[in-house]
Amino acid sequence: MAKGTVNKVILVGRLGGDPDVRYTPNGMAIAKFNLATNERVPAGEGNWEDRTEWHRIVVFGKLAETCGNYLSKGRLVYIEGSLRTQQWEDAQGVKRYTTEIVARDMTMLGGGAGEGQQSQGQYGQGQQAQGQSQGKPQSSQGATGRSRADELPPHPGGGPDDDIPF
Repeated sequence: MAKGTVNKVILVGRLGGDPDVRYTPNGMAIAKFNLATNERVPAGEGNWEDRTEWHRIVVFGKLAETCGNYLSKGRLVYIEGSLRTQQWEDAQGVKRYTTEIVARDMTMLGGGAGEGQQSQGQYGQGQQAQGQSQGKPQSSQGATGRSRADELPPHPGGGPDDDIPF
């Protein structure tokens, strides 16, 4: 990776459905879910409308298990991670692309849809969600309750970095 480059995404939004957690043959958890963010945009003549953007989120390891155990449709969360684009060929041989956010940190904000709690806790890669029922997150990572993923699994495509057009 070249110095001076940054690939960082920060989102605050609501889950569009419950996380789908699956396990690789070697036992690593992978959670996938969609996250909706909203933006108010001018609609002309002094009117405003909400625009919803949907984001595909993928999470690995212990954090994926935490997402599967504690997140559900409508839950407000903070997600921090990086963008990754996948490429494949469909059954007709057409190249398809999808862009997803690989989450490294997740913080539960408020309650689920309609719940009025202020904060449920904050969990980073490799942390356990103990003490959740009392609303008091416990962390082995210090007072902030945050940690970073040191390494993510390699990109499945394994494509070369020199395909970047600039």
